[in-house]
Amino acid sequence: MSASARDVAGACPLDCPDTCAWVVTVQDGVAVALRGDRRHPYTRGALCAKVHRYLDYTRAPDRLLYPMRRAGAKGEGRFTRVAWDEALDEIAARWKQIMARHGPAAIWPYYGSGTMGMLQGVAGAGRRLWNVLGTSQHLMTICTIAGGYGTGYTLGDNRVGMDPETFSSSRLILLWGTNTLTTNHHLWKYIEAARRRGAHVVAIDPVRTRTAAQADEHLAPIPGTDAALALGLLHVVVALGREDRDFIEAHTTGWEAFRRRILDFPPERVSELTGLARERIVALGRRLATTRPTGIRLTMGLQRHAGGGMAVRAITCIPGVTGDWRYPGGGAVYDTRGFFRGNWPALWRDDLRPPGTRRLSMTRLGEALLELDDPPVESVLIYASNPVASVPDQNKVRRALAREDLFTVVVDNFQTDTADYADLLLPGTMQTEHADLHHAYGHIYLSWNEPAVPPPGECLPHTEIFRRLARRLGVTEPCVYDSDDDLARAVLDSDDPALRGLTLEVLKREGWARLAVPTPFVPFAQGFPTPSGRLEFVSPRMIEVGLDPVPAYTPPAEAAQHGTALARRYPLALIAPASHYLLNSMFANVPELERRQGPPALVLHPEDAAARGLVEGDVARVYNDRGEFRATVRVSDAVRVGVAAAGKGFWPKRVAGAANANATVVERDADMGGGAVFHDNRVEVARGS
Repeated sequence: MSASARDVAGACPLDCPDTCAWVVTVQDGVAVALRGDRRHPYTRGALCAKVHRYLDYTRAPDRLLYPMRRAGAKGEGRFTRVAWDEALDEIAARWKQIMARHGPAAIWPYYGSGTMGMLQGVAGAGRRLWNVLGTSQHLMTICTIAGGYGTGYTLGDNRVGMDPETFSSSRLILLWGTNTLTTNHHLWKYIEAARRRGAHVVAIDPVRTRTAAQADEHLAPIPGTDAALALGLLHVVVALGREDRDFIEAHTTGWEAFRRRILDFPPERVSELTGLARERIVALGRRLATTRPTGIRLTMGLQRHAGGGMAVRAITCIPGVTGDWRYPGGGAVYDTRGFFRGNWPALWRDDLRPPGTRRLSMTRLGEALLELDDPPVESVLIYASNPVASVPDQNKVRRALAREDLFTVVVDNFQTDTADYADLLLPGTMQTEHADLHHAYGHIYLSWNEPAVPPPGECLPHTEIFRRLARRLGVTEPCVYDSDDDLARAVLDSDDPALRGLTLEVLKREGWARLAVPTPFVPFAQGFPTPSGRLEFVSPRMIEVGLDPVPAYTPPAEAAQHGTALARRYPLALIAPASHYLLNSMFANVPELERRQGPPALVLHPEDAAARGLVEGDVARVYNDRGEFRATVRVSDAVRVGVAAAGKGFWPKRVAGAANANATVVERDADMGGGAVFHDNRVEVARGS
């Protein structure tokens, strides 16, 4: 390294469990290299295929550098440059008019997981200002929420589970609805360490993914039937008398009711529900019954259907029956963010929010913009999100954003499909250019991201944009003007033992730190954070909200149908798994990654392709009553008969047909939390053009 070069510690901000620690090398004010931080025990220096060229992404020729005002029709994407002062003055003037006419609830700050940070992203950006103004509250329903509720009803916290680092001690590993090598690849080294000690790895996924192909065993259930499989496996455990009665007696509640439910799911019935052979269910059930510890990794894809919350609840109950929660390498993990018990009230200042402010679901964007009238939504401010590409019912969302009377402000790094509908388009900074604080949903480390280089052009961090907007609006509440360091100190000011000694100064010096918990970390060996202090096979809180309090199988609304009028009209269950070279809708405009990912593809079983006269490489039209998209046919037994798979994340305007799989997805809620139902979808496929 030359004398003028310096290393700046940071962290990947993207919507991934791994939240990689990285190091940016800066020379003469320019970021010249990016590498994973080899010191980090979880990341260990590796970055994914998407992020290793992140510096090129920050310097992309199509990056937004200046504020812009719409110069054509909504959706046309024509803009002219304006000054920041002019743009902010216009937002403030329009919002003051809207609030005078309809109140602040007519304004909807709409954000996504483009960055996961506590300062600039989904974990807190702008929340203080929205509370002070009293705008509509934004509900993040697009990703984790149904499964989070299911976890919370079982374990007492929506975002806790086994420590992923302890998978190296597992003897049986169930990778349930998760494509680890694409979406969580740092976990794989722990899985490989367990394998070297004799562990058996099972992938449970409707698609033979990269991960499933590397597993020792792959089970491909009908989409949305995972809860039935979980109950069927437990039926085998109970039939063998291998439930851990000591653990059940000491650390659970409601066992007899759950046991009766389990007995309703013998392998024969589960075989019919899941489409799996009875023999395979029994064999895995026997392995589960006799192998300690068993570790289960489940992620968000499996809960995106009408019974998604109950599916995650059923799976997280498995270690309560087998007693695996008592062992390093035992249990289940869906999300780990709950182990960071920061001072969220101090960061968010929800105490400033007027009572009764309404809550709007991000996955019902089209419905809210077109149908709400008490008051109507008259302005949206969209940041860290590309809803035209990423939320259900794409055609409805387009119609909604095309409203001439809807004042739309978009903050982004690139001109996405959503940005094309903006009245004002504002340039935000990227991770190498701003400060942020990160926890992770796939490990138990905190990271500080120090800005490495100045922003290009006139790009501003979200925090600074919101401070400037607050001044234009005449907000007098002092806390909305706190600096980024002040915001970080607020959330770190916690008396939780796991945060002992983890100050901003420590994080700035080291770059990252593990939560102050034991090693190995076995969080529930002695109890659970439920009201009862036990794992709750029967949840009184579910009774209060009208849900079945005992884990059950709640069928998907569409995906598992057969013999119905809907299934005859649309005979294929369509799921949209994560793409290997895209992250949600990010990187879809990067030519190298676009080339490596290839055009949108539709994987069809050979029997389904032949029945439609389709062969490898054909362009297909995938459609239902909600919409359609184009995809290139891939003929493979990686999916079962009656199931089709099409990767998510493509920008509609960059692909044939100007639509992606979300054009066919319904605006409908899952069973818990209002979660999205991306994988609860039936379609038909025909030759396209």
